Amino acid sequence: MDPNILSVIIGAVALVLGILLGKFIFAKNTRKQVEEAELQSQTILKEAELRAETIRKEKELEAKEKFVQMKAAHDREILDKNKKINDTENRVRQKEQSINQKESSLDKQIKENEAIKENLNRQIDLVNIKRTELEKHQEEHIRRLEKISNLTAEDAKAQLIESLVNEARTKALVLQQEIVEDAKLKAGKEARKIVIQTIQRTAAEQAIENTITVFNLESDEIKGQIIGREGRNIRAIEAATGVDLIVDDTPEAILLSSFDPLRREVARLSLQRLVADGRIHPARIEEVVEKTKKQIEEQVMEIGERTAIELGIHGLHKELVRMVGRMRFRSSYGQNLLMHSRETANLCATMAAELGMGQAQVKLAKRAGLLHDIGKVPDEESELSHALLGAKLAEKYGENPAVVNAIGAHHDEMEMQYVISPIVQACDAISGARPGARREIMQQYLQRIKDLESLAMAYTGVEKAYAIQAGRELRVIVEADKVTDQESDKLSFEIAQKIQTEMTFPGQIKVTVIREKRAVNVAR
Repeated sequence: MDPNILSVIIGAVALVLGILLGKFIFAKNTRKQVEEAELQSQTILKEAELRAETIRKEKELEAKEKFVQMKAAHDREILDKNKKINDTENRVRQKEQSINQKESSLDKQIKENEAIKENLNRQIDLVNIKRTELEKHQEEHIRRLEKISNLTAEDAKAQLIESLVNEARTKALVLQQEIVEDAKLKAGKEARKIVIQTIQRTAAEQAIENTITVFNLESDEIKGQIIGREGRNIRAIEAATGVDLIVDDTPEAILLSSFDPLRREVARLSLQRLVADGRIHPARIEEVVEKTKKQIEEQVMEIGERTAIELGIHGLHKELVRMVGRMRFRSSYGQNLLMHSRETANLCATMAAELGMGQAQVKLAKRAGLLHDIGKVPDEESELSHALLGAKLAEKYGENPAVVNAIGAHHDEMEMQYVISPIVQACDAISGARPGARREIMQQYLQRIKDLESLAMAYTGVEKAYAIQAGRELRVIVEADKVTDQESDKLSFEIAQKIQTEMTFPGQIKVTVIREKRAVNVAR
C-alpha cells in the first residue's frame, strides 16, 4: 500500500477518534457543570428561602411593634378623650349646680324685691299724704308771716336773694384774693425751679480772654529780624495789623497788645508765617498780612457755619453766619462773645422747653439767643446801641419778627411783643451774671468786698465781719453780751435786706451771723 494513502487513512482515523473523544469529554464536563450549577442554584434557593424567612420574621416583628405602639397611642388618646369628656361633664355639672343655685337665689331675691316694692308703695302713699298736709301748713305759715311782716313772699324772697348774693360776692372776693396770692407764690416757686433746672443743665466756661497775646520765639536772635533796621519792620506790622508789638527783655517772646482779638489773631498768624519764611521786610509783611486776613475771613465763616450746625439752627443768612463767626474774636468783660451767645441759646431752648412751649417756639428761642448780640460785631460803627443795631441787622437779613423783637428788647430798648423776648432777656442775664462768667476790674472787686464788710460792721454789737467765697458769703461775728439769739436772726435778715437794696452784685450773697459765748478764767 502506498504510504501516503496510509498516512491519510491514519490521520482520518485519528481525527475521528479525536472528535469522538472531545465530544465525550465535553459532554462529561457539561454534565459536571450542570450538576454544579444545579447544586449552586439549590444553595442559592435555600439561602434565599432562609433570607426571605428572616425578612418575613423581621417584618412581622416590626409590624407587631408598630401595632403595639399604635395601640398604646390609641389607648392614650382614648384616655385623654375620656379625661376631657369627664372634665367637661364635671364642669357642666358644676355649671348646672351653679345655675340652679342662682335660680333659687334669684327667685328668693324676686320675692324679696316684691315685698320691698309693696312696702315702698305704702311708704310713698304715706309720704304723699304727709306732703299734702305739709303744703297746707306751709301755706298757712306763709300767710301768717306775710300778715306779721307786712311783706309778700316774693318780696321776702327777693331780699333774701340779694343778701345771699352780697355775701357770696364778699366771700368770692376774699377767695379770689387768696387764690391770686397762692398762684403768685406757686408761680414764683415754679419760675425759680425752671431757672435753676435750666442753669444746672447748661455747661458753662470761665472767662479767659485778655488783651495780650504772647508770641513765642525759638531764639532771641529772631527779635532783631522782626524789629528790622531802625524798627521799620515793627512799624510796618503795626500799621498793617493795628496791633502794638512789645519787644522787651522777656526771653524768647514778643507781646501782641490790642483790645480787638481779631487783630491780635491776624498779627499772630502773620508773624508765624514771616518767621517760618525768614523773609521779613515791609513789602513781604503787607503781603502776608493780606493773605492772613483772607484766611481769617474764611475761618470766621467756618466757625459760624459750625456753630449753627452744632446748635441745629438752619437757614441763617450768610452775613449773619459771618457775624456769628466774628463773635469768636470778640469779648465782653472778659467773656468770649461766641461762648456767651452759645450758652444763651442753649439756656433759651431749655427754658422754653421747661415752660411747655411748642417745638417751633423752642427753635425760635434758641435762634434768638444765638443772635441777640450780633450788634456787637458790626462791619461799620453805628450810633445805635448793640441791641437796636442787632434787631435792625436781623430784620435786614429776613429773620422772624419774634427773633427781631427778642434781639431789640433784651435790654428793654424795645417793647416786648413775643413770648420768647423775656426768655432771651432772662437767659442773657443768667449767662452774664453767673460767677466766673465775666472778669471785673480788681479794684472794683476789692471795693465790693470792703463795702460788704463795712456794711456789716456798721451794726451795733458786731465784733468782726469777713467776706469769703469771693464775696458770695458774709460771716458776721457778734458780741454775745450785746446780741441775743433772737437778735442774731433779726440782724442776719436786716443785713441781707440792706445788701439787696443798696449793693449791686452777681448771683447771691449768704449772710451768716455767729454768736459765741466764751467764759475765760486763769488759774495761778
